[in-house]
Amino acid sequence: MSTSSRRETIPLAIDDLSGFARALRSSLDAPPSHQQMLGLIARAAGYRNYQQLRAQAEPKPQADPKQVARALRHFDEHGRLLRFPGRTAMQALCLAPIWARIPPRQVFNEREISARIDLHCAFRDAAQIRRSMVENRMLTRTRDGARYSRIEHRPSPEALALIAVLQKL
Repeated sequence: MSTSSRRETIPLAIDDLSGFARALRSSLDAPPSHQQMLGLIARAAGYRNYQQLRAQAEPKPQADPKQVARALRHFDEHGRLLRFPGRTAMQALCLAPIWARIPPRQVFNEREISARIDLHCAFRDAAQIRRSMVENRMLTRTRDGARYSRIEHRPSPEALALIAVLQKL
């Protein structure tokens, strides 16, 4: 095999795909539209279309390590909540690990949900935690407060990081 018949692979990283497409279009005699050019580039790179490329290229939000460290101060060495924080944003973050330990798609009466909350708190104020979880849309309850269930949602990056750290304890 001769050297001229071998293909050399050259990686190409493009910081601004839109600018790259604009520059490429300007060098063509009959350029496609900007959207069509983005689609052509995406397909040439092995994607189905520009939307797929964009979806896979979007950066995932990163957790703020300072917020996670602040929240960890409210937990003991066993991962139990020591005290309920005063700041509302910190309360919601500290509730996330308790929420994560409540089984999804199950209905609990008040006594059962309180017992689960008490397992993950070093202090005994399940009523406050229950109310806060309802206010933060982590739990739903019937009007009479007799039935509770976990509301499914995607936790924030900080909450996911905090949950991961506490699960290791």
